[in-house]
Amino acid sequence: MLLPSMFTESLFDDFFTSPHYKRSYSSNVHEMMKTDIKDQGNVYEMTMSLPGVRKEDVKAELKDGYLTIQATSNSENNESADDGKYIRRERYMGTCSRSFYVGDEVKQEDIKAKFEDGTLHLTIPKKEEVVVDNKNYITIEG
Repeated sequence: MLLPSMFTESLFDDFFTSPHYKRSYSSNVHEMMKTDIKDQGNVYEMTMSLPGVRKEDVKAELKDGYLTIQATSNSENNESADDGKYIRRERYMGTCSRSFYVGDEVKQEDIKAKFEDGTLHLTIPKKEEVVVDNKNYITIEG
């Protein structure tokens, strides 16, 4: 049963679920950069899925307490007939990023990163926030 577009993510969802339509790449933002974060006591272990992305196209930056991961993907799909005429040519280029607040106390050299098989593994230490008691009392005379 086809539902009105107000019950789906976009107006074209019903059109693109046709069995005759096949995507050659994933354009759904919910399928990109899926992230699992596990609390291991003194560190956080973050695992981010980056299918089809190469290690050299992944950047991680720590700025103002925010860890930002950016991934760029390029793909080409060329199919041609035997006589060299184009039957289909497709290109896709995209960039996506996610940011996580890790705290101002975490330093760049404290974060360990490893990329293998389309998965980025990060180890982020837990830093205890220093709570400073800045109560300024007013002296009461009398």
